[in-house]
Amino acid sequence: MACYASFPRATVQLQPIPNTSNSSTIDTLTSKGLNIFRIAIMMERLIPSQMTGSVNTTYSKPLVDLVNYITNTKGAYAVVDPHNFGRYYGNVITDAASFQAWWKTTAALFAGNSKVIFDCNNEPHDMQNSDVKNMMQGCINGVRAAGATSQYIFVEGNSWSGAWTWVSSGNGDSLKDLTDPQNKIIYEMHQYLDSDGSGTSEACVSATIGKERLQAATAWLKANGKKGILGEFAGGANTQCASAVTDMLSYMGSNSDVWTGAVSLTSLKSKS
Repeated sequence: MACYASFPRATVQLQPIPNTSNSSTIDTLTSKGLNIFRIAIMMERLIPSQMTGSVNTTYSKPLVDLVNYITNTKGAYAVVDPHNFGRYYGNVITDAASFQAWWKTTAALFAGNSKVIFDCNNEPHDMQNSDVKNMMQGCINGVRAAGATSQYIFVEGNSWSGAWTWVSSGNGDSLKDLTDPQNKIIYEMHQYLDSDGSGTSEACVSATIGKERLQAATAWLKANGKKGILGEFAGGANTQCASAVTDMLSYMGSNSDVWTGAVSLTSLKSKS
């Protein structure tokens, strides 16, 4: 993992047919200093029908090729991110054992690549905190059972994994006792700066809202001896949002003992 920095994100959406990633764009972004790409995938496309099933190689091959290009050719980190919101075929995931099996199969594809990071699941929401905890522990167990022992694992919380609600939503209490034999858990939180924290408005609440919305989560990380990453953030293209983002990143830099980095929300779609 890199020390604290502001890392733009390229979310690469793969189709269930062979495709070629836009490598020239990846080249451009890495030349500008970007060193982490969060690759959004769908669980159902990689392992269809049931979580305990086998890999769809038509989908996995371009994913593996893309990961290898990012990590081996460009020397950056690749975050494998099932963008499923705690669901599989639209159903809330409550079967932690099957979720663990999905991750064991998936992690085996990248077990020897230390520059891969496993993001257990993007933004679970409207679930029981206990089910989210069991999912995250199942992910950790599955990854390690696959022989992937050198990689970091990003765990996310309920309520869209919001930093500003990390404590009040119960995520802090629920997830603080997750265990990893390799001690490489990073708590991934997301934070947008508009009034409802959804990122759907270009207006930021104030020039200091980013810092303010991270304070409780920062205190939780420090009190519990945890490391965090801001996996998504963004603000509108205006002066107030620019000030809010700058202030937030400065605050994170001042608390780099617990914040390992920040990943801004951009989009890079692959060609298919």
